[in-house]
Amino acid sequence: MDKPVVVIGAGIGGLSAAIRLAAAGRRVVMFEQNATVGGKMAEICADGFRWDTGPSVITMCHVFEDLFAAAGRQMDDYLMLLPVEPLTRYFYPDGMVLNLSRDLPATLRQLAALDERDAEGYLAFLAYAARLHRITGSVFIYDDPPTWRSLLRVAPLDMLRVDAWRTMEQAIRRYAHSPHLQQLLGRFATYVGASPYRAPATLNVIADVELNGGVWYPQGGVYAIARAMARLAAELGVEIHAGCRVNAIREANGVVRSVLLADGTVVEAEAVIANVDVATVYERLLTPTPAHIRYLNRLKQQEPSCSGFILLLGVDGQHQELAHHNIFFSADYAREFDDIFRRGVPPADPTIYVAITSRTDASHGPAGCENWFVLVNVPALGSTYDWSRSDYRETVLSRLAAFGFDVRGRIRHEQSLTPVDLERLTGARAGALYGASSNNPLAAFRRHHNRAAGVRGLYFVGGTAHPGGGVPMVVLSGQAAARLLLSEVT
Repeated sequence: MDKPVVVIGAGIGGLSAAIRLAAAGRRVVMFEQNATVGGKMAEICADGFRWDTGPSVITMCHVFEDLFAAAGRQMDDYLMLLPVEPLTRYFYPDGMVLNLSRDLPATLRQLAALDERDAEGYLAFLAYAARLHRITGSVFIYDDPPTWRSLLRVAPLDMLRVDAWRTMEQAIRRYAHSPHLQQLLGRFATYVGASPYRAPATLNVIADVELNGGVWYPQGGVYAIARAMARLAAELGVEIHAGCRVNAIREANGVVRSVLLADGTVVEAEAVIANVDVATVYERLLTPTPAHIRYLNRLKQQEPSCSGFILLLGVDGQHQELAHHNIFFSADYAREFDDIFRRGVPPADPTIYVAITSRTDASHGPAGCENWFVLVNVPALGSTYDWSRSDYRETVLSRLAAFGFDVRGRIRHEQSLTPVDLERLTGARAGALYGASSNNPLAAFRRHHNRAAGVRGLYFVGGTAHPGGGVPMVVLSGQAAARLLLSEVT
């Protein structure tokens, strides 16, 4: 039998690549160390509650439609994406509450009440973000990893509009006058684990896919995406082995030959796709040759993206004031990001995200209860903070109480995940959710290529590879890796 393409990790990027390769007629075998597929996209059920434990905001519906179409299928036969309204509800320390809505006039009325200039400023920002998407999409998102040569496809005037030399926050101030709107638009930096005060303004493109394109909820929960993709992969003949860890990628003369499983089995491979943090691959899976060690050291020198602290709360009672997606902003946004990226400590006054899927799907909690997924951005693992001695839970719950949502006496079930847990469960080096930080004007060029340098037949997918983090981007990484493999491995 022909050697298969081996996919290490059945996360969303790995499943995406496997689907496209199988649809093209390749034999694909996947090995996943966890008991279930999905990678960072996972679910937990306990005491009658259900939580998604990874991604919770889904955008770019067309990316998923394209994936299923590539296999000759209709997405709706596998996965239903429902529009979320409002997109997000924002709470501010001064008592202000904003609902960003699919109803644009309703949103504009709220913004005009903050500052009469912000209605037109918001519209101008939406146009600016859409223009960034149009200009950068073909080079930085939907095609092969960018090169200086690929930039020649961009018209000279458009090149000036890429806006790489200002920060996100500097560009936002050009459009938004109210501090409330400035803070709201700046939060999109966190979608790639970055700071709006340091990330290039080009990343304001992220706002376009949510504010202009909308937010979607997969019926049954975000994990329904992983379940649907695994079902499609299996139908196409992909062999998925869960609970099966890969210990090493074996190469000879710079060419991938096989993988070594934890039980000692050697599986020969035509090629390997690693749905694992790129640095983890070089650190733990490849033979430590001088070339690999030098490359790993370069990866280690890059500033990591932020990590996350997560609480899964089963809450007794219902809160009609809360929406499906909620943000509770800190009083000093700049200080918060300094804590994360400069001081390397969890913010003392964090911005808190709370997703309550039971607001949309009542089956995700017992009657009269809510399932709270609580996320705070925190630094990747380092020497400046010890999570084994932390009681950060109390900081987070106290901040929610200050906003009027004190649930400490009404928690039926509770679990927490720290950066230590995220590194252990997902292979994210130092718990950094997006690999290298995007706090750099050249971040798009520093994102790892989908093809490994110096190891023929090895490819990368996932949030640490091109085109970056976020569920749609990870799906596109699988598309890019599969496209490269099909053109190079015959």
